[in-house]
Amino acid sequence: MYKATVIVKRRPKILDPQGKAAEQGAKLLGFNNVSKTRIGKYIEFFVNTPTLEEAEKEVKEYSEKLLSNPIMEDFEFKIEKA
Repeated sequence: MYKATVIVKRRPKILDPQGKAAEQGAKLLGFNNVSKTRIGKYIEFFVNTPTLEEAEKEVKEYSEKLLSNPIMEDFEFKIEKA
């Protein structure tokens, strides 16, 4: 069994309304040095496969087909033995 961690981020050229809202809120709270805020998703799950190669394949497909929007987002993942 393997533990997977996936981080999904909007592509740099895609507007991030959540990041923009957080940045505006930061300024209202007096955090005037904050800029270029981007908000992503952190996803953690387990994959029950016999080999690391099979786990990587499954995590990649799961991330491409369900966890991320391939038009607007990129993802990266890390897998470790559980």
